[in-house]
Amino acid sequence: MGLLHSMKTRLSPAKEKVSHLAQKHEGKIHHGLDKAAHAVDRKTKGKYSHKIQSGTGKAKHAMDRLAHKEDRGGTPPPPPAGGATPPPPPTS
Repeated sequence: MGLLHSMKTRLSPAKEKVSHLAQKHEGKIHHGLDKAAHAVDRKTKGKYSHKIQSGTGKAKHAMDRLAHKEDRGGTPPPPPAGGATPPPPPTS
């Protein structure tokens, strides 16, 4: 058994827990990312707006991949256009 396999085996329960929490609190996480991005953009007086938007979009996409990996059989959701937050899915 290799070191990498051993690490994956030991970290699997933690990854599942993080995935579940990311899925459960997806809206709060997106809101927090937007709020932090807005605060940083305000502090830098818009000088790095493009980089902040890009980083926020990447963080949201990574969080979405983590939250929805189980639901879609390992296929991550498409990235949001322009770094905008997609609307939440309709509930029945």
